[in-house]
Amino acid sequence: MGFGKSEVFEETYANYLKEIEQIDLKKRSEILGGRMEKNHLCLPFYDQWFSIGPEGIFDVSGKRCGFSVAVVLLKYILMCPDTPIVPGGEWLTFRDFKDSGPLISYFTANTNKTLEQTFAGKCQLLKDACGALGAKEGEFTDTYDISLMVNALPKIPVMINFNDRDEEFPAAASILYRKTTEVYLDMESLAISGTWLAGRLLNHGT
Repeated sequence: MGFGKSEVFEETYANYLKEIEQIDLKKRSEILGGRMEKNHLCLPFYDQWFSIGPEGIFDVSGKRCGFSVAVVLLKYILMCPDTPIVPGGEWLTFRDFKDSGPLISYFTANTNKTLEQTFAGKCQLLKDACGALGAKEGEFTDTYDISLMVNALPKIPVMINFNDRDEEFPAAASILYRKTTEVYLDMESLAISGTWLAGRLLNHGT
């Protein structure tokens, strides 16, 4: 009898935690923009804080973090560069990153298209939803009806651009990342972070 899906997840999770045991969390905290509480590294994922240590990953209430978010947080820690790299470089779509190919359709369907379908004709709702995540004004306000920036993780800013539908064109959404994002996350984790963002915006806006 093969492993069930949950068993595979648990094995992967346990293996990542074993790797966490072997690294200096305090040093990585300084590079990744987190903070230390006793022997745990605390990081914000969008608007929620999580505590990471060899025992596992938990939110502020002490509840164990879901597997998808846990993978993103663990990859962010494990891929930490040796020295801080300030977020920079040009803004890129998900498809612009190397190795994104197999996940492009998944990402687009669960981020851009979801936002377009949900917030067409509801720009204020989208603004309010982004505001609930601590969004700041983005760099593309001249070309989009909405351009707002949030942080997925301390070193990973995310630009949300949105043009509402009009008589000629349907609504159009795009999510952009700095070129340096690929230093901190692999493409699977980046895709998870993007779909998680879309889900949070939908929850806030509907």
